[in-house]
Amino acid sequence: MNDLIDIGANLSGGSFRHDLPRVIERAQSAGVVQMLVTGTSLEHSETALMLSEQWPGTLFSTAGVHPHHANEWTDKVATAIHDLSEHVAVRAIGECGLDYNRNFSEPADQRRCFEAQLELAADTGLPVFLHQRDAHADFLRIISRWRDKLSGGVAHCFTGTVDEAKACLDIDLHIGITGWLCDERRGEALQQAVKYIPLERLMIETDAPYLMPRNLPDDLSKLLADKRRNEPLVLPHVCAELARLKQLDVSEVAQQTTQLAREFFAIQA
Repeated sequence: MNDLIDIGANLSGGSFRHDLPRVIERAQSAGVVQMLVTGTSLEHSETALMLSEQWPGTLFSTAGVHPHHANEWTDKVATAIHDLSEHVAVRAIGECGLDYNRNFSEPADQRRCFEAQLELAADTGLPVFLHQRDAHADFLRIISRWRDKLSGGVAHCFTGTVDEAKACLDIDLHIGITGWLCDERRGEALQQAVKYIPLERLMIETDAPYLMPRNLPDDLSKLLADKRRNEPLVLPHVCAELARLKQLDVSEVAQQTTQLAREFFAIQA
């Protein structure tokens, strides 16, 4: 299989604090040569950048505030995220968007925080790393208003329907696919959607430590340090499942998703 890029891994969290060097080594041994560390708050965005500077050329990062943390958005946070975005290792603004599933932050705060980060992305020229859960209508309304000012956007960890995928494609968003694809219980809508989404609009990710593929083969599972913690090393399995559902050769899917990730995030091999 060709080299792979994990466009979304939460490596700044506590679950990786004790063994991150080995996590990265396992990923690279599995062919996952580069990873983007997701910024979900100011603290995690700062840590993501720090990790990217420790592993230059292997780790890159995003800088942003997840909708769960939208009530933390202030002028001071906005300035700090802007300052982070000027570092060469930061390749996107986000994770930003809307999440009405649990409403850890009030929807009005989420919308305010989302628009502020879209404005930041428009000002900096960086693409946006997008999150949406149970908020499709508001998400689409807001992102559509900003889309022509943005250099690009990827719907990270997309789990939606064919119609939601079409709506994202219609405004020229790319789509990130995770191990949700491998869930026979919850992933049916996504399995149908990826058959429709053109390969040249798809990238792959693990969202580690979350979204462990439910059908992970034993030979890959035994490489994990913790069977309950997802790692970037499982990305080849996500790639293989995507290839199976699209009835394409896995090497073609690997080559295309990696090429797109390099172009989208301006990552050199």
